[in-house]
Amino acid sequence: MKPSTFAPFRSRCLPLTLVVLLVGMIANVAADTDACPASAEYNFLCGPGNAEDLVLVPDTKWIIASGMAPGASIYLIDSQQKTWSALYPADAPRARQDMAVFGACPGSPDPNHFVSHGLNLRPGAGGHSTLYVVGHGGREAIEVFDVDATGSSPALTWTGCVEMPEGMVANSVASFSDGSLVATVPLHPDKEIADAIAGEVTGAVYHWSPGDAGFTIIPGTELPYANGIEVSSDGREIYVASSGLLTVTAFSNSRPARALRVTEPMAIVPDNLHMAADGSLVTAGLVADDPRCGNVQGPAKFDLKEFASCPRPFMALAIDPQSMDGTVLAAGSAHEQFSNITMALQVGGELWLGSFAGDRIAYRSLEESD
Repeated sequence: MKPSTFAPFRSRCLPLTLVVLLVGMIANVAADTDACPASAEYNFLCGPGNAEDLVLVPDTKWIIASGMAPGASIYLIDSQQKTWSALYPADAPRARQDMAVFGACPGSPDPNHFVSHGLNLRPGAGGHSTLYVVGHGGREAIEVFDVDATGSSPALTWTGCVEMPEGMVANSVASFSDGSLVATVPLHPDKEIADAIAGEVTGAVYHWSPGDAGFTIIPGTELPYANGIEVSSDGREIYVASSGLLTVTAFSNSRPARALRVTEPMAIVPDNLHMAADGSLVTAGLVADDPRCGNVQGPAKFDLKEFASCPRPFMALAIDPQSMDGTVLAAGSAHEQFSNITMALQVGGELWLGSFAGDRIAYRSLEESD
């Protein structure tokens, strides 16, 4: 499918997505087409639990997926063979702490309580990359891993962490070439879901650089439910999806930050945000106003369980970071077994979709029309 100009930016609705920790299924399996049948143009890889975010290991066929559920893994997916396995903690989690950079980190995460959320992967040299993971469970921290892709399949080694400030729960993370990090905190401790739905500022972007004592807020980035985050290739701008305003904002990478550009409100609840190979910002999410499930801004009090259990149509968009115009990469109708879409990743001629609550990952050809 050739992306078409994205027209259906709609009037402001003020929903958000939030962490839903549903237990995932853990196994080393291939796709079972009988138990996991295709639906229209979408195929499914069943088994990975709550694969909320996906990243592609550079110059390989391998996808790394988070597992946002107690007992879930960070998963490794073969995008060609359509198989998956548990990558971390797996049977023998590897750790080699970089004390020079992450000396303040108290040690590797407890594998019995590790929960992974947002992902960011920065390419390195010699077949190695650095994976940054929003970690929950035993602690709230950005966990850092070396990705070694020189063997027959990638291997992860934990190298350090940066703990979040007391009471702060991160959602997404992005990195700069100097090792600095930015992370979104959707809800500050004194804020609730209803505040974000009402369009009130509930969170912000936090920054850390090697040598800093910890993350500190970037003034000027306050938003209703700051969700997905990405940075420009030159490091001068930060892009943040607001699941409260249904927008993506381009901020200056400065202290304080300045809002430079913003999209029109979208028809979907934008979630994760990643830069594609062509420089566009790719996001995905659920349609905010649906006849069956209702408008998430509706008069009734927002109920997260109800929101997560009612399947909604979804859409993946590519946003030009300069014009902030969007195009539709793919769309899908409500699916009983696959909803709660959070992100989209282009891998060759395919688009892969993650979910914050479910037992499968979707993929489809970009050449097919909806």
